[in-house]
Amino acid sequence: MKDDKPTSFDIAYRAGVSQSTVSRALRDSPLVNLETRLKVQAIAKELNYKVDKNARNLRSQETKTIALLLCEDHGTGDSLINPFFLSMLGSITRATANRGYDLLISFQQFSDDWHADYEDANRADGIIFLGYGDYESFVKKLTYLTEVGAHFITWGPVLEGQPGVSIGCENFNSALLATDHLIQLGRKNIAFLGDVSEHSPEFELRYKGYMRALEKSGLSLDSRLQVNAETSEEEGYKATLKLLQKRIPFDAIFGASDLIAIGAIKALEEAGLNVPGDVAVMGFDDIPMASYTHPPLSTVQQNTALAGELLVESLLKKVNGEPVESMLLPAKLIVRGSCGAKKAKAK
Repeated sequence: MKDDKPTSFDIAYRAGVSQSTVSRALRDSPLVNLETRLKVQAIAKELNYKVDKNARNLRSQETKTIALLLCEDHGTGDSLINPFFLSMLGSITRATANRGYDLLISFQQFSDDWHADYEDANRADGIIFLGYGDYESFVKKLTYLTEVGAHFITWGPVLEGQPGVSIGCENFNSALLATDHLIQLGRKNIAFLGDVSEHSPEFELRYKGYMRALEKSGLSLDSRLQVNAETSEEEGYKATLKLLQKRIPFDAIFGASDLIAIGAIKALEEAGLNVPGDVAVMGFDDIPMASYTHPPLSTVQQNTALAGELLVESLLKKVNGEPVESMLLPAKLIVRGSCGAKKAKAK
């Protein structure tokens, strides 16, 4: 015998929304706009739909699952994942398993409603965000999540007044340390490759650390030596070509990420310049590829093992109602062959 009892899928079809949106609307969740909530609730009333209380109670229980949402990075090839996050992903997976939780991994862009599809739909107890794309747009979404009381934590910049809790690297101090090292090698004209706008606050902080190191050493800042670049080898390659086309002297490049620095090395070698004899190159992140470039890349090493552990620990504290604060993690300078001595000029 056919069961004519209406379902949430029937309501979703009539309303032209997803089934998860119906579930949220029937719970009067603020994650669904008021117009849609009223529309869904009116259709449910018309169909004489009754919520299955047993199923609802089951869904409201703890899932023992953490959602990890990665930002798609189209500059990193088919994987769409910045290689910097791969080692952190391993650390997060271990930390999650050690606490008896499962890990649900997805890309942030896979759904227009990605910020509501996890905790509110009872697919996970909380969310970890890795990467953010355009930071200003991302902050608006985090502000909304904060307003509705969602449990989430981000890896990224730690800025005054930003929503939620973040764990990140000491970008300013680490960049200052790296630039100091280049200066101590006798480099006087150091270029910086990376976007330094408010859309990329971590790169902006690294640029400020670079500027502070120049100031400390009495070196003047030449704005022509800064070229915008996003995180990819291709962006670093193109930015270096732009730098070379300016025909201004430079003897070092500080890439705001390892991928940018690796692209810079390729462009320099194609231009007939020796690394590090003519131009020293410094990166930031210490991705696995950094030690296998030619020459091996000097860089700033972020502690991804500790970062992953703290992200999981802090998120679960939030889920359990415990106080959690944002924090910055120190980084370490790793010196390799790309930052050797400057080549002596022929007499």
